[in-house]
Amino acid sequence: MANLNKLSFKGIIINLFTESRYKHFRDVFWFAVITLTIHYSYRFWAISLQYWPIQASMNELHQMMTGWILNQTIWVDRYILNISMNITGQTITFDNGSWISINESCAGDKQILQFALLILVYPGIWKRKLWYIPLGMVIIHLTNILRIVLLSIVSINNPEYWHIAHNTVLRAMFYVVILALWIIWVERINKKPEVKSLTFMA
Repeated sequence: MANLNKLSFKGIIINLFTESRYKHFRDVFWFAVITLTIHYSYRFWAISLQYWPIQASMNELHQMMTGWILNQTIWVDRYILNISMNITGQTITFDNGSWISINESCAGDKQILQFALLILVYPGIWKRKLWYIPLGMVIIHLTNILRIVLLSIVSINNPEYWHIAHNTVLRAMFYVVILALWIIWVERINKKPEVKSLTFMA
């Protein structure tokens, strides 16, 4: 009986990874595996290895991207939302006394790299990857700007919810966007066109 159960379990696993009807399960499984692997590998590289062996280049990248996020957030807050603020270095202070500080952890480079590596290692048509990866990177950068702008709005209107917005809701937004871009890749962009057979009328 134990052997039968063991074989049944083994058969289920084999079916999940071979039968065409479980394709969506396999896609989601590999998405989760690849995403988590990249996430924890990046954290190990950043925290334990200090970006070795390209620490100087990564520091320059962080500074550049932090500057972009800061300046673009200020532009949206000031000229689109008409928010009054004071800027001191990388800190934006609002009229109600609340503030947000843009540092290297806000740069979004980790999420951009995560998306790029996900599409690179995932099976697909390389010619399409060449334009889809840069497009996705831009979308994730714009998502990051939206995230900081929404934090500005929360800081002004509901500062008591800032921590939950920053640490939970708006951080998860990154991964919702990455998941949506991946679904579009799998279900739309990467699909090969079907070859239609010719039919002849008698």
